[in-house]
Amino acid sequence: MTSFTTSLRLLTSMLGMSLAMVPALAQESAPVPALSLELNGAQPSDKGCRLTFVVNNNLGADLSKAAFEIALFNEAGVVDRLTVLDFKELPAGKTKVTRFDLAGTECSKVSRVLINSATECTGTGVEPSACMRNLKTDTKTGIAFGV
Repeated sequence: MTSFTTSLRLLTSMLGMSLAMVPALAQESAPVPALSLELNGAQPSDKGCRLTFVVNNNLGADLSKAAFEIALFNEAGVVDRLTVLDFKELPAGKTKVTRFDLAGTECSKVSRVLINSATECTGTGVEPSACMRNLKTDTKTGIAFGV
């Protein structure tokens, strides 16, 4: 009988430990809000330099407007210009590809693109600071890209 009692206690404590881990596992799998912005390409165009971005809105809400001020650095690391890129509407959970032609800019002379600030970040239930606070950047080009 003591063997049965010991086995029962062991089984009960193992079950209790397993159930205690369930909330921790649930918290780990909860998606982290993010706005992913990838500099996907930089090609010369008739107007100058065409930057291609892949944007993924995982903030959990539609953005009716998202725009960012960027700084373009030349090959010497000096800021060449500031400009605003308007990504317009970004539906929640959607990936969007957007291109911007930067007149008078040579792609080969751009060494870095810096997201300076979010000039617009609006949507129902979206805090104006959410776009910068939850911004994740990446690049598929030889141009450094980030905040």
